[in-house]
Amino acid sequence: MSEELALLVADVYEAAGLLRRMGEGVAAAEGQTQARWQLLSVVSEEPLTVARAARRLGIARQGVQRVANDLVREGLADFHPNPDHRGSPLLTLTPLGRTTLERITTRAGAIHQVLTADIPAADIAAARNLLRRLIGEVRSYEDQPTA
Repeated sequence: MSEELALLVADVYEAAGLLRRMGEGVAAAEGQTQARWQLLSVVSEEPLTVARAARRLGIARQGVQRVANDLVREGLADFHPNPDHRGSPLLTLTPLGRTTLERITTRAGAIHQVLTADIPAADIAAARNLLRRLIGEVRSYEDQPTA
């Protein structure tokens, strides 16, 4: 079983690399980067502090801060006061940011349709369920105290 898991991990890394490259191309077509796309997407659901957005994305806060500053400079996002913490403003999308995110998402959706045309939805759901279970197991393992 451990050999099968090792092969699955290798496949996940390969898929992640291919999807990341494709995502860069999708974002670039709208004048953005994948990092900006990801941050636009994360704060589109609700305003977040940079630290919270970084945790959701699983990346360093400093990198998210740099991208957030770029988005604000370009008028795609704004910082607003945080009633819960004066020193950590909330990042929110501007109307231009929402429009940009919609264009990127629409472009990606069209590509996803092509990629999945010959893959049954049930297969995609099963793969996703397996990955979510594996992620849960890894998180549980990480939460265990080390000896």
